[in-house]
Amino acid sequence: MRVYLCEKPSQGKDIARVLGARQRGNGCYTGSGITVTWCIGHLLETAPPEAYGEQYRRWSIKQLPIIPERWRIEVKASTKAQFNIVKQLIAKASELVIATDADREGEMIAREILDLCGYRGPIRRLWLSALNDTSIRKALDALKPGTETLPLYHSALARSRADWLIGMNLSRLFTLLGQQSGYGGVLSVGRVQTPTLKLVVDRDRAIERFVAVPYWDIEMVLTHAGQSFKASWLPPDGNTDEAGRCLQESVARSAADTLRKARDATVTHVETERVREAPPLPFDLGTLQEVCSRQFGLDVQETLDIAQALYETHKATTYPRSDSGYLPESMLAEVPTVLDALAASDPVLRPLIDGLDRSIRSRAWNDGKVTAHHGIIPTLEPANVSAMSAKELAVYRLIRAHYLAQFLPHHEFDRTHAQFAATGQSLQAAGKQVVEPGWHRVMPRNEQEVEPSDAQSQRLPPLATDATCSLEQVELKALKTKPPRPYTQGELIKAMKGVAKLVTDPRLKQTLKETTGIGTEATRAGIINGLLARGYIARKGKAIRATEAACTLIDAVPGAIADPGTTAIWEQALDRIEAGQMTLDGFIDKQSAWVAQLVQQYRGAALTIAQPQGPACPQCGAATRQRHGKNGAFWSCSRYPDCKGTLPIKSTGKGRRGRKRKRSSSRTA
Repeated sequence: MRVYLCEKPSQGKDIARVLGARQRGNGCYTGSGITVTWCIGHLLETAPPEAYGEQYRRWSIKQLPIIPERWRIEVKASTKAQFNIVKQLIAKASELVIATDADREGEMIAREILDLCGYRGPIRRLWLSALNDTSIRKALDALKPGTETLPLYHSALARSRADWLIGMNLSRLFTLLGQQSGYGGVLSVGRVQTPTLKLVVDRDRAIERFVAVPYWDIEMVLTHAGQSFKASWLPPDGNTDEAGRCLQESVARSAADTLRKARDATVTHVETERVREAPPLPFDLGTLQEVCSRQFGLDVQETLDIAQALYETHKATTYPRSDSGYLPESMLAEVPTVLDALAASDPVLRPLIDGLDRSIRSRAWNDGKVTAHHGIIPTLEPANVSAMSAKELAVYRLIRAHYLAQFLPHHEFDRTHAQFAATGQSLQAAGKQVVEPGWHRVMPRNEQEVEPSDAQSQRLPPLATDATCSLEQVELKALKTKPPRPYTQGELIKAMKGVAKLVTDPRLKQTLKETTGIGTEATRAGIINGLLARGYIARKGKAIRATEAACTLIDAVPGAIADPGTTAIWEQALDRIEAGQMTLDGFIDKQSAWVAQLVQQYRGAALTIAQPQGPACPQCGAATRQRHGKNGAFWSCSRYPDCKGTLPIKSTGKGRRGRKRKRSSSRTA
């Protein structure tokens, strides 16, 4: 019997339908010689420290580091019934097809079960990029040998075990060190979580340290050939900062007074260049999350959930957890089918689709840049757009537009820069004139990736050297430099993806590829959600800001743990394991030695941790500090035990930040 092991019930149902396995059983579908069963996400989980010995149930620095000699996994209590069904079916299998999601996590979900069940039969791999019937049939006809994707399992195991070593050991270590200094909370440390948090803390501190610098600008309105346009003043050399801003009010005010007396300005230089913009690539998940955060204000997890629904429920788009926006050249043959499906899904598109140039081969079609997954695009079959929610439809239209854009011309415009002279002062103006809308025609109006400023998007009249323009308005503006903006969730995803650009250590920078990030497309949303749940970051409108607990943690842990560059190096190692260039055991041995070294180095450290400031003690008037009892956090007199005055913590920001979390929360990514 051939058994297909899927990741979710819905996935199993779709595959079973195509295979003709229509008889519903207990936790499976069966047909002629085949059975389709499924997990419910992860049926197994890495065992906690106490599974390796009861002594680990109580946290103690003396017990650290905890490094398992033989790693153990356990069946999750919530899904034990389905695991037993899967185990029984695997025992009867003569051949097994892994049909979980086509990524590291999907590979690990299946392989861990096979290892625990002792399966030793032949394995093949179903590699799906979409769940519509046509794509499933195509993948079933091209099953991969199981050995081809085995390195994915080793890479996922390496990530999981490294996360365990760092999360379990360092969370316990720094929490216990914090308690010695009087800090009552859990200091949760994670391989990806902590450096991600440091990005937010560093940005917030840069905002706090920022000192606004005043500068002055002069804006004018010029007219030529009956057309008005805006121009700005060019401060003279020696009176500007590195960004070309005038910092001397007297100079700007004098120039403004002079310009107000002038009646016209003479063109001294005109330069026009033709700019051709290629269409944007189809979306990878991270870019989709960035755009949806910016355009729709969606949380990154909400975007992932919507993309997953478009893939699983609506069968409208391909696999969402992709880290590549490129498409394999073999899919060029499917272009007519996809375009016809889009027209059938939304007849309003028919005139546009009929006008596409299907012979255009954009930069998106590139086998050399496709990873395990290709860009997120529409599927080969019509989708029922009327069944989508408003948010699902908005995200679907973005994905659809980026695909259709591949068959439209470049967006072309003329960019003009002009300089002027007026009573000894220099002025400048910029303008833009669209020559060919190209792929912009298909983009939703609110999905312009970068909106130029008014001064850059204006149309200039025809200008020539020595031409005269009337100078009609002069306005002196007192401005101030602006601090960095706090991260939004989408911008934090972008920073996690491109962390190599933020690394300042020259040794790390030389090693890191510019494309190296921290986390994966599948895990970044979960990392951000974890930081929110633990109270390390908080939403402030669209922005996310670090809490006091976050700053305490980042100041307490070793720099190497919080450094995004270090984590990015580990991510490269995971990629090398996936490529078969590094062994799982070799990676874990290095991680274990490093964790042991950190534990030894910091075992006797004294942490200086800022304590939340509480109200005055109701008995003696001394300061109070936060403590924890069986009923949670409370304010206790700092003179305890001499004074036993206490106060409850109200539902305020300080109280929530300091509230102790369950120790199981130390198990972080």
